[in-house]
Amino acid sequence: MTTFIFDVLNDLQTNNIDIANITFILPSKRAGLFLKHQIPKVVDKTIFAPEILSVEEFVGELSGLKTITNTELLFNFYTIYCELTPDKQRDSFETFAKWAQILLQDFNEVDRYLIPQENFFNYLSAIKEIESDHWSISENKSDFIKNYINFWNKLYTYYKSYTELLISKNIGYQGLVYREAVNNFEMYLQQNQNKQYVFLGFNALNTAEETLIQKLLELDRAKIYWDTDAAFINTKNHDAGLFINQHKKNWKHFKNSPFNWIKDNYTQQKNISLFAVPKNIGQAKYVGSILEKLKETNNNLENTAVVLGDENLLIPVLNSLPESLNELNITMGFPLKSIPLASIFENLFHLHKKASNDFYYKDVIKILSHQFIKPLFYFNDVDYASKIIETIDSNNIIFINKDRLITISETKFDIVINMLFSNWMNNPTTALNNCTELIHIIKNHLNLDKTQNTLSLEYLFRFNELFNELTRLNNDYSHIKDISALYSIYKELLSSNTLDFQGEPLQGLQLMGMLESRVLDFETIVITSVNEGVLPSGKSNNSFIPFDVRVENKLPTYKEKDAVYTYHFYHLLHRAKNVYILYNTEQDVLTGGEKSRLITQLELENIHELKKHVVAPNVPVIPEKLTVVKKTETLTKSILKVAEDGFSPSSLTNYIRNPIDFYYQKILKIKEHNDVEETVAANTLGTVVHNTLEDFYEPLINKFLSVEIIQDLKKNIEKRVTYHFKNEYKEGDITKGKNLIIFEIAKRYVLNFLDLEIKELKSGKKIKIIAIEADNNVKIDIPELNQPVNLRGKVDRVDECNGVIRIIDYKTGKVDQGQVEIINWDDLNTDYKKYSKSFQILCYAYMMAKSQPLKFPIEAGIVSFKNLSAGLLKFSTKPSTHSRKKDSLITEDTLLEFSKQLKQLVLEICNPEVDFTEKEV
Repeated sequence: MTTFIFDVLNDLQTNNIDIANITFILPSKRAGLFLKHQIPKVVDKTIFAPEILSVEEFVGELSGLKTITNTELLFNFYTIYCELTPDKQRDSFETFAKWAQILLQDFNEVDRYLIPQENFFNYLSAIKEIESDHWSISENKSDFIKNYINFWNKLYTYYKSYTELLISKNIGYQGLVYREAVNNFEMYLQQNQNKQYVFLGFNALNTAEETLIQKLLELDRAKIYWDTDAAFINTKNHDAGLFINQHKKNWKHFKNSPFNWIKDNYTQQKNISLFAVPKNIGQAKYVGSILEKLKETNNNLENTAVVLGDENLLIPVLNSLPESLNELNITMGFPLKSIPLASIFENLFHLHKKASNDFYYKDVIKILSHQFIKPLFYFNDVDYASKIIETIDSNNIIFINKDRLITISETKFDIVINMLFSNWMNNPTTALNNCTELIHIIKNHLNLDKTQNTLSLEYLFRFNELFNELTRLNNDYSHIKDISALYSIYKELLSSNTLDFQGEPLQGLQLMGMLESRVLDFETIVITSVNEGVLPSGKSNNSFIPFDVRVENKLPTYKEKDAVYTYHFYHLLHRAKNVYILYNTEQDVLTGGEKSRLITQLELENIHELKKHVVAPNVPVIPEKLTVVKKTETLTKSILKVAEDGFSPSSLTNYIRNPIDFYYQKILKIKEHNDVEETVAANTLGTVVHNTLEDFYEPLINKFLSVEIIQDLKKNIEKRVTYHFKNEYKEGDITKGKNLIIFEIAKRYVLNFLDLEIKELKSGKKIKIIAIEADNNVKIDIPELNQPVNLRGKVDRVDECNGVIRIIDYKTGKVDQGQVEIINWDDLNTDYKKYSKSFQILCYAYMMAKSQPLKFPIEAGIVSFKNLSAGLLKFSTKPSTHSRKKDSLITEDTLLEFSKQLKQLVLEICNPEVDFTEKEV
């Protein structure tokens, strides 16, 4: 396959034009590299390399101005804005930057297309004044409308003062550079009288570019080669030929000179395949599959390019490339915002966005857990970052300050902590100094092992450059007044900076964006994200200039923008032999789901046969496999040790619910991590209520209750609930918000319980407290195990009511009577949902009967604080589900029946032949 660049060089050589003395002008630097590589294939002797410039470089040379970053343009513009705007009407830099970005784009367009500035801006302000007359019928316009009109009237003043400032500094934005290039063109020609120029590969030209090229053509100082095809030029309304047709029709040069060239490559035989792929990640993965197949037939993929319609796919595609790929060149940079180091500064700005000495614990933990920060807190093999996090969790610290962090870390890391958590006081200079210092501290740590940290050091270097640039801008212009403004500028710089890849640009697979493909030709092309809204990007008008004004002044609209991308798309196809086009079939936020109109156009042209494929990810059917833990000899010994130490009622019901949970908690001793409770957790509330009632009733053991005694207890509710909340909730705040509500609920639970007690006493019941939080550890007689097995646990309350012993368990959650009733004893060990509460109550009754002589029959039940009106929910047995007859008295026979079920359960747990098998919960 011959390329467009080769054809141009070959034509020059055929016409005996000395290539060494030509200045080549191309759309991009990258195209220049390929041109230089092609010269030896055409020239058969040693020559000096010709001058090769991108159009940006050429125009910059003509203008004498240096193009600066968009961020610095904003700072210069704000300087002019402040000079021309009274203090009371002046926006902050952060607010200004939001609308100034759009205005700078409009300035750029006006200059690139050589629009008469004063007339244009006056015309625009006149339109806006007419519009405002429709807003306000009265002659006395509001301040808002006056300010609005004043803004539009000042546009030309802004433009004039701003461009004068930039020219005085020999700097400019792209449009200004183009306009100055046209103004300086005659002088440039006089200084470079012998230069000959060749322009190649251009399509959409702005007015400044057209003016420069046409003048050179008229003076016979230049040749121009168009990279187009007859299928585009000769087809009416084909966007791929829109601009070049206009140049052919309107340029005087082509009235008498040949138009180079209109080739006929597009209609040649091509293999074009369309792939409908769900999701962007699916596209990235499938690109890898395509390349894997291509690699099998073409070992080095020398003439293959992957073109990303959506450049956000860069990282997924890189992760999907086949491992066998040895040579790769990437023309796009790796976005700095995607580098892991970016998140630490994002977290710091978030932490310090408000000037405060106390920081939210989650923000602090995010920073201390960061992969670049955590290693700074190691000392003598102790991880102090983890120690700080554990202290925050265990003490329930919601807000923490710098001094507390230093204390927890035993003052070993006061420099790092001061730098991370000292109050920035809304001062940008302090913020920049701290961020720069952090980079140096991390760098010194990474330098301890440079060989392992090469990439991380490169990250640090680029971020050091970024913060140095921020510091320079802050020092030179003094427009950044607060952290919010600094953060917005930081984000602007971050989004525009990349970490460049190193590769051999002329070898192996080429991975590029759509714009990097200009002028270049490849035999095999893979194009991703060919979706409407991506290729082309659709109607987006980020401008202050109305659509009709754009059309009238021949400024580009979305129509021209679409035509640019249409040209790029068809340019990729017209010399390629193998084309793979991928598009997303699923809707992703605002894009995706609809294939591009460019694909529809390919279908309607009917020039090539399109092989259509719908790609679905290979999702294997993985049967749900429940975890099974085999009981080895060692594991069996551990189980028997637990049995000897004692099963608790909750651990046994946990086994009934899911044996795997029992295995994790009782055998492996895995505990759930105690996170900080921002809102009081249910178990904390339960503990507070239990402990408060224990305080109240413990002094009353072996005493009969009276209304007077209970009334006296009410006086201490506030004090005891507060005490236990502080004891359990540590440093958590219960004085406001949801926690205050939960605090009041705890008091109400205790008060309601005491009121229920008073109600029962007044009804004539005689209640005597026998035990509170009775600690039991009783032996279960299981001869089959040949070793002691114990049951242990605390019973919340044991009392005697009218001569009947009652065993009571407190539950702060909701419990209904149906949950403490048994119909079939054989279901007790299997139906957790239905019988877990009954199982626990019977465990407590069994332990009390074993630990001390009880007068049978007895009662056992639950007091549910969310169902207090039901009183004591007594354990009962029923002959059938619908029977109203039930027995709430527990006899020795009842406990004998329960002991059978209990022994059966324990034998199952200890049986080495019965594995721990997970249940579907």
